[in-house]
Amino acid sequence: MIEYGQFFDDAILRLKAERRYRVFADLERDAATYPVARWHRAPDRIEDVVIWCSNDYLCMGRHPDVIAAMSEAASRYGVGAGGTRNISGTNHPLVQLEDELASLHDKPAALVFTSGWISNLAAISTIADLLPNCLILSDQLNHNSMIEGIRRSSAKRQIFRHNDLAHLEELLAAADPDQAKLIVFESLYSMNGDIAPIAAIADLADRYNAMTYMDEVHAVGLYGPHGGGIGERDGVMDRIDVIEGTLAKGFGTLGGYIAASKSIIDAVRSYAPSFIFTTALPPAVAAAAHAAVRLLKDGKEWRAQHQRQSMLTKHALSAAGLPVMNNPSHIVPVLVGDAELCKTATDMLLERHNIYIQPINYPTVAKGTERLRITPSPLHTDAHVVHLVEAMVDVWQTLKLPFVAEPKIVAFRREKEKETEEARCTFPEFKKAAE
Repeated sequence: MIEYGQFFDDAILRLKAERRYRVFADLERDAATYPVARWHRAPDRIEDVVIWCSNDYLCMGRHPDVIAAMSEAASRYGVGAGGTRNISGTNHPLVQLEDELASLHDKPAALVFTSGWISNLAAISTIADLLPNCLILSDQLNHNSMIEGIRRSSAKRQIFRHNDLAHLEELLAAADPDQAKLIVFESLYSMNGDIAPIAAIADLADRYNAMTYMDEVHAVGLYGPHGGGIGERDGVMDRIDVIEGTLAKGFGTLGGYIAASKSIIDAVRSYAPSFIFTTALPPAVAAAAHAAVRLLKDGKEWRAQHQRQSMLTKHALSAAGLPVMNNPSHIVPVLVGDAELCKTATDMLLERHNIYIQPINYPTVAKGTERLRITPSPLHTDAHVVHLVEAMVDVWQTLKLPFVAEPKIVAFRREKEKETEEARCTFPEFKKAAE
């Protein structure tokens, strides 16, 4: 007799033994008070916590115009899509959203999926299989969704060292000049916060006659004059064949997409099973995402405030002697280097200081590089930053984690205490929502 349940119990025990078992925090996000949320610590115990690890980078998920767009669309169209894109699911708000995304990236067409994970899986596998004898060249640190898209395809694949142009060129030069080649990489790598040399990769693609596929999920909305991402900021969007993005991070809603030529979009639409057989994004979600994209096309103030708070947080944590992993982006990774201590540190931050940060352990990052991944938003105040720094120093001292330098936070705290406690981001739209 096979005891089937034992296989699953053993699998969970292995995760726990490796300190990789994940526990969900029951959080109740409040649009009026975010980044403060309510933590349901126990059935009869609710506490306020500050969220410091959300991917809703610009707080669009609680912007009143985005909420209004979703509410109005739900009232008008209902809450579901009613089918796949081929079976009555191509709702008008979704078509409008795709037009807006194509415009954002200055591409002829765009295609929306139910998530960024699915858009990478579907697009990479389909494009690679439609290219004869394709060779995929993939950055070493590409996201799981990109890896799964590569695996699902029948293409040959080679991995180049992270952001290593010399290694990429070596692989391109060794390939058959007549072989179809697809370079797959991210613009901004979310665990380290580093940025790809996009223009140089495009130069290599031109030199060796390769296609390019770039994931911009952690950059769209956040960078560029109109929120088009690192590609727009660097003026190289036109040099990338396929740009992939998400609606669930900078745009604060749900869904993923690709933007490319009409022929590429039509081919993926027509051949990708995970697009063809999946229910379409509901019209209310599409309308909310459309509103967020339009808002951020003229969202320089949100991007500027976001960058300010990100840089302030990095500076404050570094000044306190904490091991911030240096990078040029909005991501603030703090190295722990041990899975158990990383989980213990985040538990202590939550239980002792009412700060919620999810631990980042293997397989998301390599063993020995476990970290806290902090993502400041425009609505994290300077007072929130002071609280975070003091809490982190307390946790580091309690757990005897190594400091880069002797912690010095008193001067920073006094400087920030001079500023008003009510120094929340004062965009009129956000003030209206809070009221």
